[in-house]
Amino acid sequence: MLGYFAHAIERVAGLHPSEHALKTTIMRLAELVETSRQIRETSRRLRKLELLAALLRRTPPEEIELAITYLSGAVRQGRIGVGPALLREARLEQGALESALMLIDLDQALTRLATIRGSGTAREKRQCLRALFARATPSEQDFISGLLLGELRQGALEGLMLEAVARAVVIEPAALRRAVMLAGQLTPVARAVFEEGAAGLARFRLEPFRPVMPMLAQSAEDVGEALAALGEAAFEYKLDGARVQVHKARAEV
Repeated sequence: MLGYFAHAIERVAGLHPSEHALKTTIMRLAELVETSRQIRETSRRLRKLELLAALLRRTPPEEIELAITYLSGAVRQGRIGVGPALLREARLEQGALESALMLIDLDQALTRLATIRGSGTAREKRQCLRALFARATPSEQDFISGLLLGELRQGALEGLMLEAVARAVVIEPAALRRAVMLAGQLTPVARAVFEEGAAGLARFRLEPFRPVMPMLAQSAEDVGEALAALGEAAFEYKLDGARVQVHKARAEV
Protein backbone atom coordinates (compact mmCIF):
# COMPACT_ATOMS: atom_id res chain seq x y z
CA MET A 1 0.00 0.00 0.00
CA LEU A 2 2.83 2.38 0.88
CA GLY A 3 4.44 1.65 -2.47
CA TYR A 4 1.16 2.46 -4.21
CA PHE A 5 0.91 5.86 -2.51
CA ALA A 6 4.55 6.65 -3.32
CA HIS A 7 3.83 5.76 -6.93
CA ALA A 8 0.75 8.00 -6.93
CA ILE A 9 2.67 10.92 -5.39
CA GLU A 10 5.29 10.63 -8.13
CA ARG A 11 2.52 10.76 -10.73
CA VAL A 12 0.98 13.86 -9.16
CA ALA A 13 4.39 15.54 -8.90
CA GLY A 14 4.96 14.95 -12.60
CA LEU A 15 7.77 12.44 -12.09
CA HIS A 16 8.13 9.28 -14.08
CA PRO A 17 7.20 6.26 -11.85
CA SER A 18 10.19 5.09 -9.80
CA GLU A 19 12.35 7.77 -11.41
CA HIS A 20 13.00 9.30 -7.99
CA ALA A 21 13.98 5.91 -6.58
CA LEU A 22 16.32 5.25 -9.51
CA LYS A 23 18.31 8.43 -8.81
CA THR A 24 21.69 7.24 -7.60
CA THR A 25 24.17 8.85 -5.27
CA ILE A 26 26.99 7.82 -7.60
CA MET A 27 26.88 6.73 -11.23
CA ARG A 28 28.36 3.41 -12.34
CA LEU A 29 30.37 3.51 -15.55
CA ALA A 30 28.54 0.37 -16.71
CA GLU A 31 25.24 2.28 -16.89
CA LEU A 32 26.75 4.91 -19.14
CA VAL A 33 28.49 2.28 -21.30
CA GLU A 34 25.23 0.38 -21.77
CA THR A 35 23.38 3.55 -22.73
CA SER A 36 26.16 4.36 -25.20
CA ARG A 37 25.77 0.90 -26.77
CA GLN A 38 22.01 1.31 -27.14
CA ILE A 39 22.40 4.77 -28.67
CA ARG A 40 24.94 3.42 -31.15
CA GLU A 41 22.61 0.61 -32.20
CA THR A 42 19.61 2.78 -33.03
CA SER A 43 19.23 5.24 -35.89
CA ARG A 44 16.02 6.75 -34.49
CA ARG A 45 16.57 10.24 -33.14
CA LEU A 46 13.63 10.03 -30.72
CA ARG A 47 14.93 6.78 -29.27
CA LYS A 48 18.37 8.33 -28.76
CA LEU A 49 16.73 11.24 -26.91
CA GLU A 50 14.76 8.87 -24.69
CA LEU A 51 17.87 6.86 -23.79
CA LEU A 52 19.94 9.95 -23.01
CA ALA A 53 17.20 11.64 -20.98
CA ALA A 54 16.57 8.47 -18.96
CA LEU A 55 20.26 8.15 -18.05
CA LEU A 56 20.58 11.83 -17.17
CA ARG A 57 17.58 11.60 -14.83
CA ARG A 58 19.38 8.84 -12.91
CA THR A 59 22.66 10.76 -12.73
CA PRO A 60 23.48 12.78 -9.57
CA PRO A 61 23.69 16.53 -10.34
CA GLU A 62 27.35 16.64 -9.30
CA GLU A 63 28.18 14.05 -12.00
CA ILE A 64 26.01 15.46 -14.80
CA GLU A 65 28.94 17.29 -16.38
CA LEU A 66 31.03 14.11 -16.48
CA ALA A 67 28.21 12.03 -17.94
CA ILE A 68 27.48 14.56 -20.68
CA THR A 69 31.17 14.96 -21.51
CA TYR A 70 31.71 11.20 -21.85
CA LEU A 71 28.50 10.63 -23.81
CA SER A 72 29.61 13.41 -26.17
CA GLY A 73 32.83 11.48 -26.81
CA ALA A 74 35.16 13.83 -24.95
CA VAL A 75 37.11 14.00 -21.69
CA ARG A 76 37.35 17.05 -19.46
CA GLN A 77 41.17 16.79 -19.20
CA GLY A 78 41.65 17.59 -22.91
CA ARG A 79 44.63 15.98 -24.62
CA ILE A 80 45.96 13.12 -22.48
CA GLY A 81 48.70 11.83 -24.78
CA VAL A 82 47.51 8.24 -25.16
CA GLY A 83 47.64 6.68 -28.63
CA PRO A 84 46.60 3.35 -30.19
CA ALA A 85 49.95 1.65 -29.53
CA LEU A 86 49.91 2.46 -25.81
CA LEU A 87 46.30 1.30 -25.52
CA ARG A 88 47.11 -2.00 -27.24
CA GLU A 89 50.01 -2.62 -24.84
CA ALA A 90 47.90 -1.78 -21.79
CA ARG A 91 44.75 -3.61 -22.86
CA LEU A 92 43.95 -6.81 -20.94
CA GLU A 93 42.46 -9.84 -22.69
CA GLN A 94 39.85 -10.46 -20.02
CA GLY A 95 39.62 -7.58 -17.60
CA ALA A 96 37.13 -7.55 -14.73
CA LEU A 97 34.33 -10.11 -14.66
CA GLU A 98 31.95 -7.67 -12.97
CA SER A 99 31.66 -3.92 -13.27
CA ALA A 100 33.02 -1.95 -10.30
CA LEU A 101 34.11 1.33 -11.89
CA MET A 102 32.26 4.56 -11.18
CA LEU A 103 32.33 7.69 -13.34
CA ILE A 104 34.49 9.41 -10.74
CA ASP A 105 36.99 6.51 -10.87
CA LEU A 106 37.45 7.02 -14.61
CA ASP A 107 37.78 10.77 -14.17
CA GLN A 108 40.46 10.36 -11.50
CA ALA A 109 42.40 7.88 -13.66
CA LEU A 110 42.28 10.25 -16.65
CA THR A 111 43.47 13.13 -14.47
CA ARG A 112 46.39 10.99 -13.36
CA LEU A 113 47.23 10.11 -16.98
CA ALA A 114 47.10 13.76 -18.02
CA THR A 115 49.58 14.80 -15.32
CA ILE A 116 52.28 12.19 -16.08
CA ARG A 117 55.33 13.96 -17.47
CA GLY A 118 59.08 13.54 -17.82
CA SER A 119 61.34 10.49 -17.98
CA GLY A 120 59.53 7.16 -18.15
CA THR A 121 56.23 8.73 -19.23
CA ALA A 122 55.22 5.85 -21.53
CA ARG A 123 55.92 3.25 -18.84
CA GLU A 124 53.96 5.15 -16.19
CA LYS A 125 51.02 5.74 -18.50
CA ARG A 126 51.00 2.05 -19.46
CA GLN A 127 50.91 1.06 -15.79
CA CYS A 128 48.14 3.57 -15.07
CA LEU A 129 46.07 2.28 -18.00
CA ARG A 130 46.60 -1.35 -16.99
CA ALA A 131 45.42 -0.58 -13.47
CA LEU A 132 42.32 1.06 -14.93
CA PHE A 133 41.63 -1.75 -17.41
CA ALA A 134 42.09 -4.38 -14.67
CA ARG A 135 38.97 -2.92 -13.00
CA ALA A 136 37.02 -2.59 -16.27
CA THR A 137 34.90 -5.18 -18.04
CA PRO A 138 35.60 -5.82 -21.75
CA SER A 139 32.76 -3.49 -22.81
CA GLU A 140 34.08 -0.80 -20.47
CA GLN A 141 37.58 -1.23 -21.90
CA ASP A 142 36.13 -0.72 -25.39
CA PHE A 143 34.33 2.43 -24.25
CA ILE A 144 37.42 3.89 -22.54
CA SER A 145 39.61 3.12 -25.57
CA GLY A 146 37.13 4.81 -27.92
CA LEU A 147 36.92 7.79 -25.59
CA LEU A 148 40.70 8.25 -25.47
CA LEU A 149 41.10 7.88 -29.23
CA GLY A 150 38.20 10.18 -30.06
CA GLU A 151 36.42 7.34 -31.83
CA LEU A 152 33.28 7.01 -29.73
CA ARG A 153 30.89 7.21 -32.67
CA GLN A 154 27.41 7.00 -31.20
CA GLY A 155 25.58 10.02 -32.60
CA ALA A 156 25.21 11.85 -29.26
CA LEU A 157 26.18 15.23 -30.67
CA GLU A 158 25.78 18.42 -28.64
CA GLY A 159 22.51 19.38 -30.33
CA LEU A 160 20.99 16.02 -29.42
CA MET A 161 22.46 16.18 -25.93
CA LEU A 162 20.97 19.64 -25.39
CA GLU A 163 17.52 18.36 -26.30
CA ALA A 164 18.00 15.37 -23.99
CA VAL A 165 18.85 17.67 -21.06
CA ALA A 166 15.75 19.78 -21.77
CA ARG A 167 13.63 16.63 -21.88
CA ALA A 168 15.14 15.23 -18.69
CA VAL A 169 14.42 18.35 -16.60
CA VAL A 170 11.26 19.34 -18.53
CA ILE A 171 12.21 22.84 -19.67
CA GLU A 172 11.87 24.60 -23.01
CA PRO A 173 14.76 23.71 -25.36
CA ALA A 174 14.86 27.31 -26.62
CA ALA A 175 15.49 28.64 -23.10
CA LEU A 176 18.22 26.06 -22.52
CA ARG A 177 19.77 26.82 -25.92
CA ARG A 178 20.00 30.54 -25.11
CA ALA A 179 21.72 29.84 -21.79
CA VAL A 180 24.21 27.55 -23.54
CA MET A 181 24.88 30.28 -26.10
CA LEU A 182 25.71 32.72 -23.29
CA ALA A 183 27.72 30.19 -21.25
CA GLY A 184 29.74 28.98 -24.23
CA GLN A 185 29.23 25.31 -23.39
CA LEU A 186 26.49 22.89 -22.35
CA THR A 187 27.93 21.20 -19.26
CA PRO A 188 27.72 24.04 -16.67
CA VAL A 189 24.21 24.92 -17.84
CA ALA A 190 23.14 21.28 -17.57
CA ARG A 191 24.39 21.05 -14.00
CA ALA A 192 22.59 24.28 -13.09
CA VAL A 193 19.21 23.08 -14.38
CA PHE A 194 19.59 19.66 -12.76
CA GLU A 195 20.29 21.36 -9.43
CA GLU A 196 17.80 24.24 -9.66
CA GLY A 197 15.47 23.52 -12.57
CA ALA A 198 14.57 26.34 -14.96
CA ALA A 199 15.55 28.88 -12.30
CA GLY A 200 19.18 27.83 -12.81
CA LEU A 201 19.16 29.43 -16.26
CA ALA A 202 19.08 32.91 -14.70
CA ARG A 203 22.75 32.68 -13.68
CA PHE A 204 23.86 32.69 -17.33
CA ARG A 205 23.95 36.15 -18.86
CA LEU A 206 26.12 38.14 -21.21
CA GLU A 207 29.48 38.75 -19.52
CA PRO A 208 32.72 40.32 -20.80
CA PHE A 209 35.48 37.82 -21.59
CA ARG A 210 33.11 34.85 -21.71
CA PRO A 211 32.77 34.00 -25.43
CA VAL A 212 29.26 33.74 -26.82
CA MET A 213 28.37 30.94 -29.24
CA PRO A 214 27.10 33.03 -32.17
CA MET A 215 25.94 30.09 -34.23
CA LEU A 216 23.23 29.48 -31.62
CA ALA A 217 21.86 33.03 -31.89
CA GLN A 218 18.19 33.21 -32.87
CA SER A 219 16.84 35.17 -35.81
CA ALA A 220 13.86 37.51 -35.91
CA GLU A 221 11.28 38.25 -38.59
CA ASP A 222 12.11 41.95 -38.68
CA VAL A 223 13.85 44.76 -36.78
CA GLY A 224 10.77 45.46 -34.68
CA GLU A 225 10.63 41.90 -33.37
CA ALA A 226 14.36 41.92 -32.59
CA LEU A 227 14.12 45.19 -30.63
CA ALA A 228 11.06 43.95 -28.75
CA ALA A 229 13.09 40.96 -27.55
CA LEU A 230 16.37 42.78 -26.90
CA GLY A 231 15.38 46.27 -25.84
CA GLU A 232 18.21 48.69 -26.54
CA ALA A 233 20.57 47.25 -29.16
CA ALA A 234 23.33 48.19 -31.59
CA PHE A 235 23.44 47.28 -35.28
CA GLU A 236 26.37 46.45 -37.48
CA TYR A 237 26.91 45.18 -41.02
CA LYS A 238 27.30 41.43 -41.38
CA LEU A 239 30.54 40.58 -43.15
CA ASP A 240 31.49 37.24 -44.65
CA GLY A 241 34.60 35.53 -43.34
CA ALA A 242 35.93 34.48 -39.96
CA ARG A 243 33.91 35.38 -36.88
CA VAL A 244 35.84 37.18 -34.19
CA GLN A 245 34.56 38.40 -30.85
CA VAL A 246 36.28 41.35 -29.20
CA HIS A 247 35.57 41.77 -25.49
CA LYS A 248 36.40 45.04 -23.73
CA ALA A 249 35.87 46.13 -20.13
CA ARG A 250 37.39 49.53 -19.32
CA ALA A 251 41.05 49.31 -20.35
CA GLU A 252 41.13 45.52 -20.63
CA VAL A 253 40.65 44.08 -24.10
